[in-house]
Amino acid sequence: MHRYRSHTCGALRDSNIGETIRLSGWVHRVRDHGGVLFIDLRDHYGLTQCVVDPDSPAFSQAEKLRSEFVVKMDGKVRRRPEGTDNDDLPTGKIEIYVSEIEVLGPAGDLPLPVFGDQEYPEDIRLKYRFLDLRREKLHQNIMTRVDIIKSMRRRMEGQGFFEFNTPILTASSPEGARDFLVPSRIHPGKFYALPQAPQQYKQLLMMSGFDRYFQIAPCFRDEDPRADRLPGEFYQLDVEMSFVTQEDVFAAMEPVITGVFEEFAKGKPVSKNWRRIPFAEALRKYGSDKPDLRNPIEMQDVSEHFRGSGFKVFARMLEDPKNQVWAIPAPGGGSRAFCDRMNSWAQGEGQPGLGYIMWREGGEGAGPLANNIGPERTAAIRAQIGTKEGDAAFFVAGDPDKFWKFSGLARNKVGEELNLTDKERFELAWIVDFPMYEYNEDDKKVDFSHNPFSMPQGGLDALKGQDPLTIKAFQYDITCNGFEIASGGIRNHVPEAMVKAFEIAGYGEQEVVDRFGGMYRAFQYGAPPHGGMAAGVDRIVMLLCGTNNLREISLFPMNQQAMDLLMGAPSDATPKQLRELHVKVNLPQK
Repeated sequence: MHRYRSHTCGALRDSNIGETIRLSGWVHRVRDHGGVLFIDLRDHYGLTQCVVDPDSPAFSQAEKLRSEFVVKMDGKVRRRPEGTDNDDLPTGKIEIYVSEIEVLGPAGDLPLPVFGDQEYPEDIRLKYRFLDLRREKLHQNIMTRVDIIKSMRRRMEGQGFFEFNTPILTASSPEGARDFLVPSRIHPGKFYALPQAPQQYKQLLMMSGFDRYFQIAPCFRDEDPRADRLPGEFYQLDVEMSFVTQEDVFAAMEPVITGVFEEFAKGKPVSKNWRRIPFAEALRKYGSDKPDLRNPIEMQDVSEHFRGSGFKVFARMLEDPKNQVWAIPAPGGGSRAFCDRMNSWAQGEGQPGLGYIMWREGGEGAGPLANNIGPERTAAIRAQIGTKEGDAAFFVAGDPDKFWKFSGLARNKVGEELNLTDKERFELAWIVDFPMYEYNEDDKKVDFSHNPFSMPQGGLDALKGQDPLTIKAFQYDITCNGFEIASGGIRNHVPEAMVKAFEIAGYGEQEVVDRFGGMYRAFQYGAPPHGGMAAGVDRIVMLLCGTNNLREISLFPMNQQAMDLLMGAPSDATPKQLRELHVKVNLPQK
């Protein structure tokens, strides 16, 4: 028999009854039933109930066992007594009568419990992540992640893509975040950067004639903590294709992403016909460029009904042509208590309040706004937005460029509070027609709004003759349930157009050559039209595991201060290391 096990702890069934076997694993828990000890033994594959009674030669050893001891057990498989089957376990019809126990690895007092999934302080969980990962739910999440990535690879290969690995040590690139820099020992004073994304390399692969690329790519960004991204590093399904239009990218990737979701949705419906929503429409209807389409609420512009009305606050605002009033319908929200609660919530968000109208029996509008604008305007608003008796609507006014994010939060809040958002499905969509540029108020200049390497709609002619802030790009996102899960674009492969695009954002031609020399040179020697996207592996896994915390689907994450509590990173470098790298540390004064 093998030194440690003849079977795993998830393998034994009725057909093994009567066999002498050997198991190794962790003591999950010990139960004392009137002197008879029941030991649940756990390994990666499952859990088996082991029984030791006072007549067994292993009883004295069994009495010393504690949670998380690693042990080897020899014994005989037998049928569980009638009425004690555990249908939740694959091994639930059998048990092991133990004849011998060997302790392979004793365990000290545990800093956190492994049995059960109760909440525990995050700093303890991260410091003792190796224990945390033994817990059933987290362990299963990690295995689900493994299976999802395996599914992605299989589906990408089925679509004719080839997996390539791109460099980790590279040059700095303006991807929208700070780089992690790595000092060069061989080239004093110079630095490598960890890739924020394999953007340039995957485009260079297209220049090299490889046609269809994908990679489960690690990406590194020195960003401040964010709720929807792990600090430091994340993984993406990175994709690029040659000789394609935007439609070709959509046709290739929709089946992959839909298929992954359907495979791991645990029976929840997954949208098959993805909606395509222009960026401006997404902001206008949903107050978000990553709308949660499970929420049926769509906002509408109702400015005309307040223009010149008795509600002077809105009427005065509308004298400025850039200002608008948006309505957020609230089906079933026509109670004073709910409207007051929403108003208080808005004040908690730093707003002066949230105006509302309630529609009573007979269709009559109620509330301060209704009283100020009168029954005719109230009825016109109701007709436009389709509210009924017992419904309400909330109103946001001002410059839409400044209030659309708040209006989106309010829409989400209404959907949540009134149980309008269907939590039991996955709603996928494309967001298209992103603006090529945006105005940076801090630096008082035009900046790229998305990916600087995207092709503008209208090409070079648009760059030369159009107001930059009106140019749309062949850029697109995939959204799911309020999260952006992928982003991509058709690339700007024309050298003159590339230089012009960067010039508008304040980069001179020489700077483009200096910073993107490899790609710029490649474009001079026959560049195919190409495009692609990158899907966030971590966010997809998070959604399919039903959690809102990325640390619940990652092996060894950092905390929100970008510290690895398990390994003690970041740490001080030794004076010798700093000398070798020609680096001096200039710490801020306390």
